[in-house]
Amino acid sequence: MEIKITKVEKRKPIPEDDMALGFGKVFTDHMFLMEYEDGAWKNPRIEPYHQLRLDPAAMGLHYGQEVFEGLKGYRGAGGGIYLFRPDRNIERMNRSNRRLMMPEIPPDLHLDAIKTLVLLERDWIPKTEGCALYIRPTMIATDPFLGVRPSNTYVFYIIVGPVAAYYPEGFNPVSIYTTDKYVRAVRGGVGDAKTAGNYAASLAAQIDAIKAGYTQVLWLDAIEQKYIEEVGTMNIMFKIAGETITSPLTGSILPGITRDSVITLGRDLGYEVSEAPVDVNEMLKDVQSGKISEVFGCGTAAVIAPVGKFGYLDEEYLINDYQVGPVAEHLYQELTDLQYGRIEDRFNWIHTIEAA
Repeated sequence: MEIKITKVEKRKPIPEDDMALGFGKVFTDHMFLMEYEDGAWKNPRIEPYHQLRLDPAAMGLHYGQEVFEGLKGYRGAGGGIYLFRPDRNIERMNRSNRRLMMPEIPPDLHLDAIKTLVLLERDWIPKTEGCALYIRPTMIATDPFLGVRPSNTYVFYIIVGPVAAYYPEGFNPVSIYTTDKYVRAVRGGVGDAKTAGNYAASLAAQIDAIKAGYTQVLWLDAIEQKYIEEVGTMNIMFKIAGETITSPLTGSILPGITRDSVITLGRDLGYEVSEAPVDVNEMLKDVQSGKISEVFGCGTAAVIAPVGKFGYLDEEYLINDYQVGPVAEHLYQELTDLQYGRIEDRFNWIHTIEAA
C-alpha cells in the first residue's frame, strides 16, 4: 500500500539542547495514520501532527481496546540512521492485538510506515550520545457503541519525538520500591500484552513509590506475592553468585525486546544468564549478604538501568554501595554500541534506514 505524504507548511523549531529533552514531552511535525473498516486497513498516510477526532462513545475509551509499542531510531556512527530490532516490536504488537481481539497490522506496511516517518523527521533525531528518536505506534478501537464486544473499526497511528534518558539519573543507579499492596497482572490476563490498562493499574503503586522517595515499582506475582516479575517500565535482572538471573515469561510479564537482547548478548559475551523464579525474600537476604552484587533493569526507554536500592516493608536494602556494577556497565556499552552502529552487528538486529 502506498503511503500518501502531506507535509506541514511551516516546521516547528527543533530543540537545540538534546540533554534537556526529557522523555515523551516533545513531538515532531508529522504523524502516520490509517483506519481499519470493512475488514481491511485503508488510507495509509502521513499528515501534520494533529489531535485525533474520536466519537465520545468510541469503544477504546470505554472498554480498553488499545495497544501500543515503543522503539527508537538512532543517529549512529557517521550520521547513519538505524532502528533496533523493529521486527520484534511489530511482532509483539500483533501478539498484543490478537490478545485484545484487534486486527493485526501487515508487518511490511508497519515497517514501511515507521521508516517513512523517521526519514521524513530525520532532522529531529538527536546527535547526542544517549539520546534517540522515540517511536510510538498505537491502535485504538473506534466503534461508537456502548456494549462489550470487539470493535469493528480502529485507528492506527505512529507519533515520534526526540528523547534523552528515561530516568533523570541517566546511567546511574535508580531506587526501586517493592509493593505488597497492589498487583499488576495475573497469568491468563493481559500482563504480557502492551495495553494501556496494564499501565493504568500501576499508577497507584507508582505514586506510593514517588512519595516514599523511589523512582519505580517492583512488581510481585499476583497469586503468592512472593516471586519477582518486573519493574513498571522494564524487566529486571540479578547477578547472584556470578550468575545473571531474570524472571521467566510466565504470561503475566511483558516479553521485553531489550530483555531478550540482553540475554542473547550476555551469553555471547561469556556471562552465565538464566531464566528462573526469584523469591523476593531470598533476593533481599542475598542483597544483604552480598551474594547479589548487581541488579539492573532493561527496557527500550531506559536501555540498561542499574538499581542501587530496594525498599520493601519499610526497610531499605542497598546494592553494591549504590554503584554501577561491571556487568550492567559492560552490557550497556555493548548494547548501545550496537544500536548506534559503532560495532559489527553480529546478531542482525540493526535495521539501517539511511546509511552513513
